[in-house]
Amino acid sequence: MNNNFFSKRFRYLPLYIVAVGVVFIIGFYSGRAGVTEEDKVISIINKTDTLQNTVDFAPFWKTWNVINEKYVPTNSTTTDKVDDQTRVYGAISGMVASLGDPYTVFLPPAESKSFSEEIQGSIEGVGMEVGMKDSILTVISPIKGSPAYNAGIKAGDKIIKIDNTLTNTLNTDEAIKLIRGPKGTAVKLTIIRTGVKNSFEVSVTRDVINIPTVDTEIKGEVFIIRLYNFSAISSNLFRNALREFVESGKHKLIIDLRGNPGGYLEAAIDMASWFLPLGKVIVKEDFRDEQDAQIYRSKGYNVFNNTLKMVVLIDGGSASASEILAGALHEHGIATLVGTQSFGKGSVQELVNITPTTSVKVTIAKWLTPKGTSISNGGLTPNVVVKLDEKEFANGNDNQLNRALEILNK
Repeated sequence: MNNNFFSKRFRYLPLYIVAVGVVFIIGFYSGRAGVTEEDKVISIINKTDTLQNTVDFAPFWKTWNVINEKYVPTNSTTTDKVDDQTRVYGAISGMVASLGDPYTVFLPPAESKSFSEEIQGSIEGVGMEVGMKDSILTVISPIKGSPAYNAGIKAGDKIIKIDNTLTNTLNTDEAIKLIRGPKGTAVKLTIIRTGVKNSFEVSVTRDVINIPTVDTEIKGEVFIIRLYNFSAISSNLFRNALREFVESGKHKLIIDLRGNPGGYLEAAIDMASWFLPLGKVIVKEDFRDEQDAQIYRSKGYNVFNNTLKMVVLIDGGSASASEILAGALHEHGIATLVGTQSFGKGSVQELVNITPTTSVKVTIAKWLTPKGTSISNGGLTPNVVVKLDEKEFANGNDNQLNRALEILNK
């Protein structure tokens, strides 16, 4: 599974954050009036009194000590006592989960190490991007040619169980961890699919995931670029595809972003710049503080003249960088959007080191289209809505692509 090739943009910060014990000792002092002598914690490190005391942590410490005094492990597989640091990590996880944002998660040591390794190299899994939609784990897109794709997993499928684990209590990263695994092993997914009456199971055998990037095709007078992700090399491959388009002598272009879960922001900016004059807004990054807002503008390659006619194909598997590119081309009047509603993954995550072995992946901003529409608020709506005919598509007839061709050939 590829949650990273990356529909999310991460920043990596130096370890400037003090240990998480800071937060708890602040609360301890602020709630002290409600704590009895026997409720006190004997030793806490990394304490500070430099921040304002505005939260009563007395209930936290009361619960902590009730567990110390009364809890008896009942798990049949172990009677080991949970160590205090693990309980602290659990408390942080609960605090982060209370935000209700599936993309903001705490990563304890094992998960933090796994995440760091994952974003630096190849991965083994089933080859699909997932995210939370309406609080349900949902497939954004299977990667073309991946085990998930070959097993028939589709964009929009809702995963309610991974092997024997229900997903309604998992965040995205926890679910991804269960789905990924060594090459050759299998994972069983229980799926709910729109238009199918009952849930059903799909067994997928994991493999090393090789991510395709760009395909090109010519149909009559129309040149088609199929873009599968926004990877580190996709900008160059897209440029090469545009060179093919120019050399073909055609003036009608389809960019197919269906099933493209996104990737690097920089790639989307670079691609949009081939069609927009210098300085035109491509996307806005809206932070908590207005003064931190950033506007990303066209680099002004703008090599095409007014004879260009373009359609961009999108669907529920088009997310993140796909939505940035499609939104910019649409709102600047360069392209007509055809297909179905995009996924709506328009937030920015930053990976912040908390300790040398733990980190928090936190949402720090949201993407806005050039006209100020939040991509996270329902995604992009096509100019021409065309639902894919699954049966016809299985027989080699792509009705969404056919509609795009009709529009360009008018």
